Amino acid sequence: MKRISWNQYFMAQSQLLSSRSTCTRLAVGATIVRDKRMIAGGYNGSIAGGTHCTDEGCYIVDNHCVRTIHAEMNALLQCAKFGVATEGAEIYVTHFPCLQCCKALIQAGIKAVYYAQDYKNHPYALELFEQANVKTEKVSIDKDIFLSFAENV
Repeated sequence: MKRISWNQYFMAQSQLLSSRSTCTRLAVGATIVRDKRMIAGGYNGSIAGGTHCTDEGCYIVDNHCVRTIHAEMNALLQCAKFGVATEGAEIYVTHFPCLQCCKALIQAGIKAVYYAQDYKNHPYALELFEQANVKTEKVSIDKDIFLSFAENV
């Protein structure tokens, strides 16, 4: 069996995290990595113990679900909760971060954003990442990784 690249490994982790999402509109997963070690993971959904969109539907205000916390924010908040530094870390996300998550990632000291799919890529988010010298790179998810894994189970 061929060894997968780091990018594919961490993106696969984010894809797996997205399967825990309780958002009915878009399942997103995020993995924060420092020195090739996962330090946090997150997926989009409601607050811990709260009502989920999968249970009662989305709570839409101005065309946005206000019940949902984004995967990137959940991963950053996990680091904050447990006292794990994010300065100089990287994040792997299944979808390009929204503008608010972009700003939070920059403020948290994330140095690189790897994403699998474009999703409403905001021009200002791209501009902010560039101003902050945050690398952004699209990393396609290799579906064969999941297929070969399933064959070996």
